[in-house]
Amino acid sequence: MTAQSIGVIGLGVVGQSVVNRLGALGHHVVITSKRPGVAERLARRHSRVHVAAQHEVEALDVVVVSTVSDHLGIARRVSDRGGVVVSPSDHVGHVTALLEFRAVAGAAFAPGVTGVLARHLAATLDSVDEVHVAIHGTGGPDCARQHHRALSGVSLTWFDGEWRERPAGSGRELCWFPGRVGPRDCYRAELADPVLLRAAFPEAARISARLSATRRDRMTSRLPMLAPPHRDGGLGAIRVEVRGDLRGGRETLIAGVAARNGHAAGLTAAVVADAIVHETLLVNGSFVLGSAGPENAAILQSLRASGLLFEEFMGEDYATAAPDDVP
Repeated sequence: MTAQSIGVIGLGVVGQSVVNRLGALGHHVVITSKRPGVAERLARRHSRVHVAAQHEVEALDVVVVSTVSDHLGIARRVSDRGGVVVSPSDHVGHVTALLEFRAVAGAAFAPGVTGVLARHLAATLDSVDEVHVAIHGTGGPDCARQHHRALSGVSLTWFDGEWRERPAGSGRELCWFPGRVGPRDCYRAELADPVLLRAAFPEAARISARLSATRRDRMTSRLPMLAPPHRDGGLGAIRVEVRGDLRGGRETLIAGVAARNGHAAGLTAAVVADAIVHETLLVNGSFVLGSAGPENAAILQSLRASGLLFEEFMGEDYATAAPDDVP
């Protein structure tokens, strides 16, 4: 194992996507999982992917932590000995705690790509005072369970200089997503995006996040899931809206991405890990995707190269953003 090896702990839908992308990029990847059969299959698929004990993976310089149980314990051990943690978790508690670590928190689809898109849109404006995101779909089973719970929790909204708590499942808003997803009713939910967007856009007066849901989703959110979640949540999407000033006038810009949530989350975590190894992203403390700086443009370009299709709302529908549109 060299200093440039990347570790991956946890091989669910997101973790496997991370490994596949890092393998395609030619990295030496060291993996561990509570499901040894999955780890062995991935190792056979990629010549530069190897299975190791968890303590060996935690000793590497860059570690993607894609677990549910002991997520913060692993992240703390990696960070405390000087490694960098890349976390695709969308759990509010995980994200908030990771802001105290040497880590990239929320390196996923939402949060993650939502912040990257928000910063891309903000680059067009003279100033930004509002950022609002909406999310449709889930990744793997753990993500589906998290979103199920999110509709029964407490929604955080940054509103005119203070955090406001609202009941999840309230505040219906019709949001139009790109691709085949189209219009969906979205509601307040216990989501991590506002916490990270607040860190990335400290100047913004209002920040919110909503989650698409059906009537049944809302009615059953306080009960155990009625059916086991699907292994892969299928096509999902994000929608990012940024409002601010442009040459003295009020401007609203909207962009989105339609993709399989788990796959897109894995791509994002892999792109971030790759950027850390190649030192295009320097992480000395915590880092939030969407933060001002040249790193955001580089990550956006890498996500495009990985196959994510970014679309901008042009007044009547979404249109694919041309490469020259990326700052």
